[in-house]
Amino acid sequence: MRILLVEDDAVLRGVILRKLRESGHRVDEAATVEDAEHLWRVQAFDVVILDLNLPLNKRPQSGLASGLTVLRSARARGDRTPVLVLTARNRTDERIAGLNAGADDYLGKPFDLGEVEARLHALVRRSAGGNDRVAVGQLSLDRAARTFQLNGQLMEMPAREFEVLWELMTPPGRVCSKRELSAKLSDLDDLLPDNALEAFISRLRKKLAGSGAQIRTLRGLGYLVEPEA
Repeated sequence: MRILLVEDDAVLRGVILRKLRESGHRVDEAATVEDAEHLWRVQAFDVVILDLNLPLNKRPQSGLASGLTVLRSARARGDRTPVLVLTARNRTDERIAGLNAGADDYLGKPFDLGEVEARLHALVRRSAGGNDRVAVGQLSLDRAARTFQLNGQLMEMPAREFEVLWELMTPPGRVCSKRELSAKLSDLDDLLPDNALEAFISRLRKKLAGSGAQIRTLRGLGYLVEPEA
């Protein structure tokens, strides 16, 4: 998943970042209203984690603002990216305010990191109207369990290769451009170059041999996972 994490507490932000990146997700981070609004406008995300108490900007004594300002701005421009609100403010009226502003889920601090990731998967699954399992030929992926199977046999796969293949297979039959894949799999300060993406595709093609599925290149359009002829 491509995730935007908006949290002003540097320690907590670091803990969440480490957990999500270890699970293979691509995470961009923001600590202020200003940075969050900028990142959300220039980059597409699968899901957003949003704190409610945020500084307005990086200047000293800039004051605090509600993260709901960022959320309302996104919803006003028609952005429907799923949002999980994380906050220490756990009162019922604040939950209602968050949900009314357009949040999709709400989790009070302190929280379990495993639950955060599970809720993110559920939000993305719900927004896509599908589930965490896809299959083409004898190739199947379960993103929730992070398992990859060929002909029913579990196979190990590095996290980023897994994410490339997931993007290519979600939903089955979709043509995915190089630009889309690079955007999903890159951090803003760590853009995935074309040759690295092509290397991923080459390794995946070798691993899919005999699976009944193949990765086809559509010149000028991108890649497509389809059953072998």
